[in-house]
Amino acid sequence: MTESCCLFKVPAVYLSLSLSLALTATSAPAQYKALEGTPEKLGTVDFRISCNPEAQRHFTRGVSLYHSYYWPEARKSFSASAQADPSCAMSYWGHAVVLMGNAFAWPLSGNALKEGLDAVERAKALQAKSARERDYIASAEAFFKDADKIPARTRQLAYELSLEKMTRDYPEDVEAQIFHAHIMSANYDPNDKQYTNQLKAATVLEKLFISLPDHPGVAHYLIHSYDYPPLAQRGLKAAYRYRDVAPSAPHALHMPSHTFTRLGFWQDSIASNTSVINITRDASSRLHSLDYMAYAYLQLGQERNAENVLADIRAMTKVEGEGLASAFALAAIPARLSIERSRWSQAAQLRLQPDEIDFGWAQFPHAQAINVFARGLGAARSGAPQQARQELAKLAQLKQDMVDGKLRYWADQADIQVKVVEAWTLRAEGKPEQALSLMQAAADHEDRTEKSAVTPGPIKPARELLGEMLLESNQPALALVEFEAAMKKEPNRFRALSGAASAAELAGDKQRAKDYYGQMQKLWNGADPDSPELGRMKAFLVSN
Repeated sequence: MTESCCLFKVPAVYLSLSLSLALTATSAPAQYKALEGTPEKLGTVDFRISCNPEAQRHFTRGVSLYHSYYWPEARKSFSASAQADPSCAMSYWGHAVVLMGNAFAWPLSGNALKEGLDAVERAKALQAKSARERDYIASAEAFFKDADKIPARTRQLAYELSLEKMTRDYPEDVEAQIFHAHIMSANYDPNDKQYTNQLKAATVLEKLFISLPDHPGVAHYLIHSYDYPPLAQRGLKAAYRYRDVAPSAPHALHMPSHTFTRLGFWQDSIASNTSVINITRDASSRLHSLDYMAYAYLQLGQERNAENVLADIRAMTKVEGEGLASAFALAAIPARLSIERSRWSQAAQLRLQPDEIDFGWAQFPHAQAINVFARGLGAARSGAPQQARQELAKLAQLKQDMVDGKLRYWADQADIQVKVVEAWTLRAEGKPEQALSLMQAAADHEDRTEKSAVTPGPIKPARELLGEMLLESNQPALALVEFEAAMKKEPNRFRALSGAASAAELAGDKQRAKDYYGQMQKLWNGADPDSPELGRMKAFLVSN
């Protein structure tokens, strides 16, 4: 700690936090290494506080980093702000909001809740010099206070409402508008197909997108607000701008791939995530990007590249700062590689990997469920219904763990997974009608929900699986309807295109089959040459 920090009198209850902040500022390893001679570029933020100029400089950088979800660097900047001006209450507010993490991955749990409240209490004790700053601190307190008594959803909404009040009390404070739009968008109802919160947030952000073209948060949160199939096209301008606004932040390079994924722009998604891998060693940023990258490679038939992604995570020996996005990627990438390629026996044997990583899986039942889902589906589709039943029991327990942990959205997703595995298990047990009925219910259920921002999409869309079940049941005309419906929600997914082509061919609709095989040919222009799907596609097009 610096001399000024040590001489500053603080209550004993805050000493450990103050020490950790100072150590973070001076000794944490840099996760981002700028290109030689390239200045840092994080966008333009103007968030005035009543602290000395040096503290203001670090604080502004911290807010810029916050808006690009670059938590390690943001935390160091807010710590440096506190060191530069030990009386700067807003430095500790900054520390608190960083501890909130990705709002689109809430609810927050674990030590971050206690650390966040400690930071808020530290900020309050310093008695910020303006009512506006005290209101910012109070808004963070609404999120962290009584986390052991008040449900997460209630606190999240209280935080949103406190920020909304700030937009009314301080109409000239643009940052209040941006923070409010961000949290309003993140607090969406996943069953609301009118996208009420997201579009309200986008209305605010679209105006600021014109007046503040270089603000990292505006572009970032617009992409999030439009990260849904019916809205994705609206997010393209923000996607292309954000990567140019803040290229020094890994998430700014990754985030455009959310829009590209929703629109089926696989090469653009790969390019975005490759740029992340090239500039950061931060495990969370890398794993999240690798998940999106593997997903895109599989849609292009570039299986060897997807396998290289899997090899990258297998080679990891340590994952620091574990979070939901990291947990999802570690579970999802192996599952995708098995299921997207219909390697059902392989899927049935998947385990949470790599074993040598000391990863806190117990706190992520929603990520564990991906692994169990893959094993259950793989077992059912490879003719092992008894194993599938065992996996179903594990999946049901994980779902209950999510219910108990107040992970409402994820429990709902687990319910879809249970339906899917149960449906294919029934089929393996010789009950095709029951299987189709339950698979239809699973597809309808999934259509009523939205994907989380932590994943590019379901491991296997339920409606696509319904199409495959109908195809295997010798009902190609009905299967074609389902594949086409699946593609409206998930455009340019190869398995849906391949299924639609096969269904049209088997239904005797040669023209539609030719159209879909033609789309496959265009999509798989750079596919691995030994793919069996590639051979089937070429054989049809040559003969027709």
